[in-house]
Formats: sequence, structure tokens, C-alpha cells
Amino acid sequence: MTAPWRILALPPLDEDLVRGLFTRLGDSVEVLFPAARDRAGLLAALPQAEIVIGDFTGRLALDAEAVAAAPRLAFVQMPAVGTDSLDTAALAAAGVPAANTAGANARSVAEWAVGAAFALCRGLVWNDRAVRAGGWPQMEALARGPREIHTQRVGIVGYGAIGAETARLFAALGCPVSYWSRRRRENAVATYRDLDDLLARSDILVLALPLTDDTRGLVGPDRLALLPDRALLVNVARGGIAPDDAVLAALESGRLAGAALDVFDTEPPAEDHPLRAHENVLLSPHVAGATGQAQLNIVTRVRDNITAVVEGRPAASVVNGVDPQVKRR
Repeated sequence: MTAPWRILALPPLDEDLVRGLFTRLGDSVEVLFPAARDRAGLLAALPQAEIVIGDFTGRLALDAEAVAAAPRLAFVQMPAVGTDSLDTAALAAAGVPAANTAGANARSVAEWAVGAAFALCRGLVWNDRAVRAGGWPQMEALARGPREIHTQRVGIVGYGAIGAETARLFAALGCPVSYWSRRRRENAVATYRDLDDLLARSDILVLALPLTDDTRGLVGPDRLALLPDRALLVNVARGGIAPDDAVLAALESGRLAGAALDVFDTEPPAEDHPLRAHENVLLSPHVAGATGQAQLNIVTRVRDNITAVVEGRPAASVVNGVDPQVKRR
């Protein structure tokens, strides 16, 4: 009898829930969990692991040291779109395919981006805070320059599943939409522009691309300075793409009239971080993709992809260039 595949689950989820995902596989799999959710617990559990479900919080990151500690590792599945908690190069060097759940939360994140843009355009959060504090600031609210969203030029940096869905929703509202990505897309609803040209023409800038060595700091102080005066920033990507300090400086200078941030350089940001107190910032704890439907989509993708691997079929959505036909070690 073939030994069961050993699946190491790293997300902070109920163990019975995770085991329940693979009930149909019966004795073909054994689901394991680290004894402690810390570095020592991770390194102690990895030598047994053949399949790893990554930690979407990033706390139990699979860096080069962790990959080296897993000699039997054959496949890594992230229960998320982002893979910045994985050393994909180290996994590729070890011949281990790593997959994400591309597109599973695209609608959820896109709706958050559009909703956040509405909130910034109309000052919804500022108005709410003022009224809750006992005020009735009608003239002050008007002086802050509320806008109708269809009048705003929208620029989207990144045109994967999330960027494309975000573009479609903004276009449906009547916004002129442009995008930049590493390659042009056929039949896009948005107009392609070079990155610097895109920023110069964007009243609302949406970041929707992965954090990699190439994109870290991509929209820093120099590029933020290209935006029109009083532009709005919506970041549903990763904090390191537009560093927190650069965003704060752009807000203080007035280049940015507001920012909606679902992501930060360090999560959570320090309790005394100035962004937490800035009245023109809408803050969110990295939950743009956290709708019930999106979570169901992600869980289904994780289950189906690992099932395919166990049953000898190729994995889907492999992101590190390794053969998706997983080979047991």
C-alpha cells in the first residue's frame, strides 16, 4: 500500500476544518500541523512535509532556510493570491512547484477598491467621524472637495485578474480607465499607458500587482510626485510597492488628497504609526479579499489543487516556473 501524502497546514485555521477539506481522499493523505505557530514549530514540522499549505498571514514564511529544512517537500499551495511569504526562487531551485489561487478573490478585492474610491471621493469616513463626534460640518465637508466618481481618471497598476476586474467596474461607472502592466493585454477594457504617463493622468491610482523584487518601491516618492495634485491612492496590492513613508509624505505635501490602504509595509503597522492618525486615510486590516464568497473560492481552489496532486494530475496556477506535474520524493 502506498504511504499517505503528508500535508502540513500552516494557516491559523481550525484543524478539523482543514482535515475536512480532504475527507474524500481518505487514507491517501495525512494532515499535519506545527506544534507551535512560531519559527521553531515550523522548522520542526517541515522534515515530514510533502505538501505544504502556506500561511496567508506571512508569520510562518517559507524562506530559503525553511525550504532547506524540508527534504521531502514536493508541492506548496498558497491559500491566497500573494506569494510574498514564499521564497519562490528557493522552491524552484529545489524543484518544488508553488501555486497560488489566482483570481479566486478578484471580484471581492475589485469591489473593495471601488468602494474605497467612493469613500475617498465623497469623504464618507471623515464625515462619519465628524458627526459621531457631535459635529454637523456641512460647509467643511463641501470645502474638502467632494467629487463624483465618473469624473475621475482611473489608473490601475497591474492588470491580472484583480486589476482587470477593477478596471471593468470603474469603466461601468463611466470612468476613463487606463492601466500599466509588464505586458499589454488583448481586449482590455482599459487603455494601456507607460507607467509614468499613467501616473501623470490618474486622479485615482489603484495598485493591484504582486510584491516582487522588481515591484518593491515601484511607486515611491518620485513616482507619487508625478500624480496630479490632490490625487487619490487605493492600495489593494502590498504595502512595499508604495512604501508607507512615501505615501505619508505625499499626503502631507498635498499631492495626495487621500489614500485607502488595505496593506502596509509591516502588518499590522505600529500603533503609533502616523498613517493611523491621518484624517485623510481610510485604513483596513488587509481584508479586501475577505468576503464569504472569496474565501469559499480560495478554499475550493486549495482543496481541488491538492486533490489533483495526490491523484497524479498536474497542479494549476503554478507561479515559480516549475513543472506542474508534481513528483513525490
